[in-house]
Amino acid sequence: MGKYFGTDGFRGEANVTLTAEKAFKVGRYLGWYYGTKHPDGKASVVIGKDTRRSSYMLEDALCAGLTSSGADVYLLHVTPTPSVSYAVRTDDYDCGIMISASHNPYYDNGIKIMRGNGQKIEAEIEEKIEAYIDGEIPELPYATRDKIGRTVDFSAGRNRYIGYLMTIPTRGFKGKRVGLDCSNGSASMIAKSVFEALGAKVFVINNSPDGTNINRGCGSTHMESLRNYVQDNALDAGFAYDGDADRCLAVDEKGEVVTGDHIMFLCAKYMKECGQLADNMVVTTVMSNLGLYKSLEANGMSYQQTAVGDKYVAENMMANGYEIGGEQSGHIIFGKYAATGDGILTSLMIMQTMIEKKLPLSMLAGEMQVFPQVLKNVRVADKAAVKANARVRDAVNQAAAELGSDGRILVRESGTEPKIRVMVEAKTDAICEQYVDGIIRIIKEEGLADE
Repeated sequence: MGKYFGTDGFRGEANVTLTAEKAFKVGRYLGWYYGTKHPDGKASVVIGKDTRRSSYMLEDALCAGLTSSGADVYLLHVTPTPSVSYAVRTDDYDCGIMISASHNPYYDNGIKIMRGNGQKIEAEIEEKIEAYIDGEIPELPYATRDKIGRTVDFSAGRNRYIGYLMTIPTRGFKGKRVGLDCSNGSASMIAKSVFEALGAKVFVINNSPDGTNINRGCGSTHMESLRNYVQDNALDAGFAYDGDADRCLAVDEKGEVVTGDHIMFLCAKYMKECGQLADNMVVTTVMSNLGLYKSLEANGMSYQQTAVGDKYVAENMMANGYEIGGEQSGHIIFGKYAATGDGILTSLMIMQTMIEKKLPLSMLAGEMQVFPQVLKNVRVADKAAVKANARVRDAVNQAAAELGSDGRILVRESGTEPKIRVMVEAKTDAICEQYVDGIIRIIKEEGLADE
């Protein structure tokens, strides 16, 4: 991870870490860099944003940087992250930019950059952008006269993405009662119309964004309201998106949460039955539950693990031709249809599986055994120092040996925050708590916690 860019782009508090000046410089570098790939020096870039108040400021700053470097900018306006990925792939843009901090609070924001194939940009380019921001690269030439770029309204691109989603399910959803929690974010503009067009009776909550209520007590990081809503309204299923709608978690008809691991399992199992699961392989990150792996193996499927971050999952899938992968948090990638996590697409694929199998979501998800898991975060000043600490490493190794094949421990750096995440899976919650608390205690005793 770099100075500014983590596993999911440049993220930080708006006008504190992520300022308009830095966004301008990101635009300046991208406009110049991609312009060098064209004989006329003219790059084309598509931009989307979520509903945060600061997204408008950052959009203007990026546009100023891009156009002053000679790029033409096409504005999707408020839209999901996967729609930007879709537009980049289908309309041959040099790159796409999504302004969003995903599931973070409204006062944070982020800049996610996508290359021409719709996946996250290469780390090498991120490093060059960081160097330019910090003045380590000489000033870039400005475009002048007729070489200055322009901004173009491209709301039609968002509508095209909506139309594409509607074509994916092979059956309509008539007779199904579906709840949607749009997290007061990007899904507010799209999800309801997609489900209604497919024939579902749609019930929507948290779809009135005001610039400051995105992810506030709602969406995929706060499932309580959707759980109650599904039960109170006797719905067949509920789907919760995050702020930029690139992830989705579900709620079954009984009000139980269906995690990203459950989603990967039930969709992969159905795909295998249909002969659509390449090499019978599912790609996960190291954070997926041990129960997912045991359930996949029990049903004749294999798995590969990547580092945390859907960009790594996507890279593995594309390199090997795999069809499904994702994260426990709900970033699910369906390789046949998308190059990145897509929350609305995920909910459509769950619905299709329910309809084709003629089974309720609770039964489909219930086939996967879940191992108790405890995950706690420790705020630290230096993440690398924690990973390098001999006492911490010894404690982690000892815990792994004691857990054996009936559990596992994972200590990793957050890709977006100054935190260390300690996760343990075991037969009981008590065992998980014991090992997690033990590691955190050592981190604090070593003076590594930033309290």
